[in-house]
Amino acid sequence: NILFNIHSLGINKKTIKDLYFFMKKLRLIEDSMSKEYHPADEMRCPVHFCTGQEVIPSVLNQLLEKDDYLFSHHRSHGYYLAKKSPAEKLFAEIYGKKTGANSGLAGSQDISYPRKNFFGGAILAGSIAIAVGSAMSLSMEKNNKKIVVTGFGEAATDEGIFWESLNYSSLNKLPIMFICENNNYSVFSPQAKRQGGMSLSDKAKSFGIRSKKIFGNDIFLAYKEIKKAFKYIKNGQGPFFLETFTYRFNGHVGPLSDDLNGYRSQKEISFWKKNCPIKLIEDFLLKKKIMTSKEISSLEKKINLEI
Repeated sequence: NILFNIHSLGINKKTIKDLYFFMKKLRLIEDSMSKEYHPADEMRCPVHFCTGQEVIPSVLNQLLEKDDYLFSHHRSHGYYLAKKSPAEKLFAEIYGKKTGANSGLAGSQDISYPRKNFFGGAILAGSIAIAVGSAMSLSMEKNNKKIVVTGFGEAATDEGIFWESLNYSSLNKLPIMFICENNNYSVFSPQAKRQGGMSLSDKAKSFGIRSKKIFGNDIFLAYKEIKKAFKYIKNGQGPFFLETFTYRFNGHVGPLSDDLNGYRSQKEISFWKKNCPIKLIEDFLLKKKIMTSKEISSLEKKINLEI
């Protein structure tokens, strides 16, 4: 239940509206691409949609500074937009056009926008290691206040390079935040069938890294914890690991559902649909009279027109 008293959040109404606007825009962008992918078949690459996972990109969009670095996994659209990279260049990239963010050569999984210090990567856990290198570079700068954030799914933690990255970052007190969007699945394989032992956030602590786990569809909780983590890192106290439990509504890749494989129960899907991050924040906005249903509908029309 995220229907808190607004003053207890420590977030003003403008920020709440901005967080909601980004989430809504990202959801509608993903919906529009999903509808256009087939039958037109004009998009020139596989696309991993982040529908249902809008919270972390929205918070990063608010809290990251211009000179901070952001590294993303292959489910990259939200992270690309989080760093204020242009939406039209995202669309153009996916259509394989010269006007794309990477001249149509990278596609969705590897899209990057160096001008905004954003880099995506398709290799599982690959961008985590590069993020550590960037954090190492920043740590050599005098009076550095810039940070690096690397976002990934829990499947990236199946890779040894992830744990090596944690260890190296801890040893050298690097200015980096590791954010795991734990949606439970590596394609069709649940985490419990791939990993034993403690939760990822508990394992991270064994490397001497400050870490926390939260319900990842609560935008206000994520905002509060990431803001605190940024302060911790910028004060030179070392890296931070945040595990956020969330869910992807789409199939692993592409717009078509893969639920015919039977790897997710209807009960599980229903639970997460009821806890859709956009539904939760809209309930809050309406209950606290921050926005009306008419204003929400008008905003949706405005975003769709822009798309």
